[in-house]
Amino acid sequence: MSSDDMLRWDLDSLFPGGSASKEYAEFLNRIREKLDSAGQLLDKIKNQNDLLHFGEWRTFVLSLQDLYDHIRHAGAFAGCLTSQNVNDELGHSHEATVSQFGARWQVLMTGFEEFAIAVGDQQWQEFVAQDGLKEIKFYLDDLRDRARAKMAPEMEKLAINLAVDGYHAWNRLYDKMAGDLRVDFEENGRTDRISLGQLSSKLESPDRKIRETAFMKLQEAWESRAELAAMALNSQAGFRLALYQNRGWQSHLYEPLRIARLKEETLAAMWSAVAKSIERFKPYIIAKKKILGIDSFKWFDQTAPVGKLNKSYSYPEACSFIVEHLSSFSEEMGAFSRMALDKRWVESEYRPGKAAGGFCTSFPLKKESRIFMTFSGTFGGLSTLAHELGHAYHSFVLKDKPSFASRYPMTLAETASTFNELRVTDAALESSDDHEEKLMLLDQKIANGFTMLCNIRARFIFDDTFYTERKKGFVPRSRLNQIMLEAQKQAYGDLIEGDGWHPLFWASKLHFFITAMPFYNFPYTFGFLFANGVYDRALKEGKSFAKRYRALLEDTGSMTNEEIAEKHLGENLTHEDFWEDSIDRVLADIEPFVKMAG
Repeated sequence: MSSDDMLRWDLDSLFPGGSASKEYAEFLNRIREKLDSAGQLLDKIKNQNDLLHFGEWRTFVLSLQDLYDHIRHAGAFAGCLTSQNVNDELGHSHEATVSQFGARWQVLMTGFEEFAIAVGDQQWQEFVAQDGLKEIKFYLDDLRDRARAKMAPEMEKLAINLAVDGYHAWNRLYDKMAGDLRVDFEENGRTDRISLGQLSSKLESPDRKIRETAFMKLQEAWESRAELAAMALNSQAGFRLALYQNRGWQSHLYEPLRIARLKEETLAAMWSAVAKSIERFKPYIIAKKKILGIDSFKWFDQTAPVGKLNKSYSYPEACSFIVEHLSSFSEEMGAFSRMALDKRWVESEYRPGKAAGGFCTSFPLKKESRIFMTFSGTFGGLSTLAHELGHAYHSFVLKDKPSFASRYPMTLAETASTFNELRVTDAALESSDDHEEKLMLLDQKIANGFTMLCNIRARFIFDDTFYTERKKGFVPRSRLNQIMLEAQKQAYGDLIEGDGWHPLFWASKLHFFITAMPFYNFPYTFGFLFANGVYDRALKEGKSFAKRYRALLEDTGSMTNEEIAEKHLGENLTHEDFWEDSIDRVLADIEPFVKMAG
């Protein structure tokens, strides 16, 4: 196998032939047939809620679970196709097809929810005690509780169908609008027309003039689309709030907290601990300003690099480094990572035509994962690879569980990935004798915490305020700018100085426009701090913690966040103690950074 082949993932073992694969087309047809069969079974047994029909309802639930696996499998493949080639029109068509499958599946699930509501509590316990269902009891109980808080099933089905070309269409429209934006950027005497993704990379330039110019270009680009972005955001929020009103949900946090399996007291405790910690970043900002030679710290200085890596990593070197240092904690984690790399589960080639960013996706029917990224030889690329291998390991740990017992919330989705990232960064720090390299690594760790504690909190405050005001009517773009400025000033305090704010951040950040997940912000901070708390235990207990760590990951699909922490860490997440300890771990690198900065 050539070295170039090692940089490209293996999709042919899933479905040979790419987007034109006959096997994949047949697979999509099988999903259609399965959806039809499940629909016919539902038509037969709907309104039959007695004990005599429990066996047929059991069959229906297991068919829903099987369909869920098939649709995820198909969606993962389509997502891989369009990521490796953004111009794969057939791949995009497949994505649209799978999206329609998902809507049909949701309608079928609503039919089961109708049954779950109608059955009495005692009968329900008998129903979920059946073979094949008792293993997914947590999921089914949670589904029943949520169903009781919804509209009548027929209304829910209507809302699901309308959302495809209504609610979710606003998200797709925003993505198209953002993807089409281009700016003219001059650098080194040459002017190029570049995308916003390319422009964002300029914000990481060591040259402040380039960062400032890139930031101004970003502002100008979104200024030209701000009215449209405001319309999209208001329309999405209006749709969501109308659903909430008809379901009788008073708080706009009800849905995101239910999805996250999180208590409101836990979220409040976390944000309270975060708010108290912000001033502790001040020595870091002062030191970074000194290194950068600037008088005031502005929004576009947050991602300014300091220090430098005097070496680059080949892809095999990065892989070996990750495997070695994961193995030092858990031999299973190291062996798994080696297997995933050797079997070419990773797409890492640096080439044009690929999508930006990185992700890990699961193929449940094959019990495999695939990782997408672009490796450029930097430590950042190594860290990203370790991060995504953490996601793959999480899926590996859960691979033999029924899929309804392996659906973990976004709050716990970053546990394994952040753990891996912390592991390899600390290993790089320990193995380095180079002052500039250590400075760079420390800065990356602290800057990540700075983002999670300040930037994400600003997003949460914005969302919370916006949804409160949107209940009263349309929120114009001028007010959206104002809400964003107020949120940033509350979240950052005086760490951002002068006029160095980003009032159009609400328009430029796609996370605000994601319709698949409301309040796509706090799970990041939760996951980051939770992973740091877990990592802290690993450092204190060493390899003996590896089995407990694996057991924790195994339970992420069948427990709440609070139950996970209580069982595996002995912690109460509704108290600030755990969060304060995790924040201490995050901020522990500030003192050595300041000393190294001189």
